[in-house]
Amino acid sequence: MTAEMTGLIRTGRLSDAAACAAILNDWIDQTKWMPRVHSRRDVEHHYRTAVLAARSVFVAEEEGVVIGFIARDAADLITALYVDAAARGQGTGTRLLNAAKENRPQLALWTFVINRDARRLYMREGFTETRRTIGENEEGLPDILYEWRA
Repeated sequence: MTAEMTGLIRTGRLSDAAACAAILNDWIDQTKWMPRVHSRRDVEHHYRTAVLAARSVFVAEEEGVVIGFIARDAADLITALYVDAAARGQGTGTRLLNAAKENRPQLALWTFVINRDARRLYMREGFTETRRTIGENEEGLPDILYEWRA
């Protein structure tokens, strides 16, 4: 069975910080075009002290293991959506987006222009492009602002 059929989406807990940071760190290390601007340790510290402590986070879990997560700030900006490499393509990202959309009139998120898979997912899930930059982020990569309205 796939994660889509058996996985659990639940509210993230502070104890999920290491697992969420590992998924992000692994994605950075596996993505050739993505520069590493923070050490693995700094990413985990940020997830422990800022993301899981202050944002609305949902995690996808399969057999007790975190396989993906989404973080949304108080302004309904999605600040992270990452799925473990082994769990991609099974609907986990869509399920996490649906959890973030629940009871929200709108959401926004940024993604890199080069990240075609993410862009396809967001457009398929009803997000529309509203702005582009030439790289006004710490990675220095061109990006796109997407917005969704219920």
